[in-house]
Amino acid sequence: MELLDKPIEDQVVDQRLAELANRYDKAGSAVIQVLNMVGGQAEGLLDQLPAGLRANLQNGTERALHIAMSAADRSRGVIGEQPGWLTTAISTALGAAGGFGGLPSALAELPVTTTVLLHGIQGVAVENGFDPAEKSVLFDCVQVFAASGPLDRDDGADLAFFSTRMIVTGSAMQAMIARVAPRLAVVLGQKLAAQTVPLLGAVAGAATNYAYSSYYRDMAQVHFGLRRLAIEADRDHADLVTDLRARLAR
Repeated sequence: MELLDKPIEDQVVDQRLAELANRYDKAGSAVIQVLNMVGGQAEGLLDQLPAGLRANLQNGTERALHIAMSAADRSRGVIGEQPGWLTTAISTALGAAGGFGGLPSALAELPVTTTVLLHGIQGVAVENGFDPAEKSVLFDCVQVFAASGPLDRDDGADLAFFSTRMIVTGSAMQAMIARVAPRLAVVLGQKLAAQTVPLLGAVAGAATNYAYSSYYRDMAQVHFGLRRLAIEADRDHADLVTDLRARLAR
């Protein structure tokens, strides 16, 4: 993405930052109540999973991320760009199907849902003028998963990933996946637990997938919105992240 026009004015920068801060602040808020009603508090959800599954959840999440990276890239070449609402609808339907059969089907559905979520994040990158086929953009897309899920927000940790910049190599991507996996594993573990609620698995699966699809798209909009704003305003990206932190702290 190249800057072709003169940098945008400070007033426009302030307005765009305010919009991004508002989007960040409200990300996931509309569905938290639904998830809590279905699955209880975030701290208790993971305890509902079998101990063996909890122990292997991080490794499973890493595998799901690798599968998602490969599958999302191939599917983008076949089906092209899809509107955000369609990504959310597909994710919601997958969650319902996964929850209908209990824990076994919910486990089988995880890599597919992760792929759909990543595809949606890549779509946001395209909306903001970035090419998801570029390694640096793919790196950023995976990086969005470093944000906590809507049930367990930690603004300090969420904002930290906005500032991360490095030369993208194979080892850097592996390191990013290893760093993202523990945080995403918590999110996916909460999702699995909600899907095992007796008689409500399909409803819980649909609700959680809707939540996470909407949430990660919002986080991607903030992530790539900041990248785009830094280019269009000819401003240091780290400074814009600092400005965003200040706005959220008010």
